[in-house]
Amino acid sequence: MKHTIAFLLVLVLSALIGVDKAKAQEVLTLEDAIKIALERNYDIKISANNSDIDRNNVNRANAGMLPVVGGTLTNSNSIQNSTQTRSTGEVTERAGARGSNLNYGVALNWTIFDGFAMFARYDQLQELQKLGEANLQLTILTRVADVINNYYNLVQQQQQLRAYDTAIAISRLRLQTAQNRFEIGKAARLEVLNAEVDFNTDTTNFLRQEALYANTQTSLNELMARDVNQRFRVADSLNIDDGLTLNQLTNLAMAQNPTLRAALVSRRIAELDLKQVKANRYPAIGVNTGYNFSRSESALGFATLSTGRGLTYGLTASINIFNGFLQRRNERNAGIQIENAQLDYERINQNVKAQLAAAFQTYLTNLQLVRLEDNNQKIAKRNMEITLDKYRLGSLTPVEFRDAQLNYINATVRYSNAQYEAKVAEIALKEIAGALNVGN
Repeated sequence: MKHTIAFLLVLVLSALIGVDKAKAQEVLTLEDAIKIALERNYDIKISANNSDIDRNNVNRANAGMLPVVGGTLTNSNSIQNSTQTRSTGEVTERAGARGSNLNYGVALNWTIFDGFAMFARYDQLQELQKLGEANLQLTILTRVADVINNYYNLVQQQQQLRAYDTAIAISRLRLQTAQNRFEIGKAARLEVLNAEVDFNTDTTNFLRQEALYANTQTSLNELMARDVNQRFRVADSLNIDDGLTLNQLTNLAMAQNPTLRAALVSRRIAELDLKQVKANRYPAIGVNTGYNFSRSESALGFATLSTGRGLTYGLTASINIFNGFLQRRNERNAGIQIENAQLDYERINQNVKAQLAAAFQTYLTNLQLVRLEDNNQKIAKRNMEITLDKYRLGSLTPVEFRDAQLNYINATVRYSNAQYEAKVAEIALKEIAGALNVGN
């Protein structure tokens, strides 16, 4: 019981040091980190803008279904020295003769049939919108996974900082004990020096871990697109979902994985490309109409002023009769593109399943390691408690004390690493399955 109390005092001391250092820092929750990243991350914003462009492109005018109406205005003027000889032999000359031509009007052109290509183009625009949405989802999934990984990396490092803090507190207690024993003549100066060296070593390890922690904070701030120098604290614990199954994840991936969705959409786009190519076998029919006004004025001629206004209308039709077998070539190439799109989908499907299988095995292994390291950490903690008591009584050598101390710190760090690796494996599985959420 006594050694347990002594060890608890050491832990309280190290905890108080950590609390004092973090007192002025905000506590950033995972939910807040994801929310900030979704609102500010540059990659997500760019991908969202591209998706908006794809959505704006889905309209019938862009597919060529609607008429085009345009207005024209032409006004030309001239000053010429003119000579005109009539059939009677009469010659008329005019120096600086002025002339002008004015034409303006509106015209409408409308392709009413192009072999159904316009309908295929409209469907393709809709598919391109879906492709943009799939790419946006992929970007969001990737960046949210990055945020979650960085966040739990900070949780792990924060736990390790606490472990190194504990090591410093234990080493400080050992140094003080050695100094007291030296002063009353029960220990050699060498014991004090060894204790001081170990204390400095533990302090160095803490400072290095603190620098790594700060750098990881900077990385997370960059993902959240906020001040990279802003300092904060994160949650103290790391919860692992140990109930995932491969079949469940596979089913989710087949339905939600954005890369798979994009491959399906790409195959549909290739099919619509073939429809547009085949449309060239049909005639293209268009109608046109317009209203025009014209005015022509000349200082020399039979008519010095001419005006006109009125409606024009007509019908145009064209059909490809022979283009050197290019139509057949284009159709074959479009068919090959469909085959390639199908092969690409099958490749991605297999790749997703392979990623899931590998990630799931890693996940299972890491769950086992978490349980093993948890047990090791408890044993090392118990051993450290006993060692502290024996050392204060003088029945333990400094080397044995240091070994027990390092075993405890290393077991704590390994347990923290195992938890983090298991969490990373869990996040990877959910990212592949397209099932990441704030609760992760």
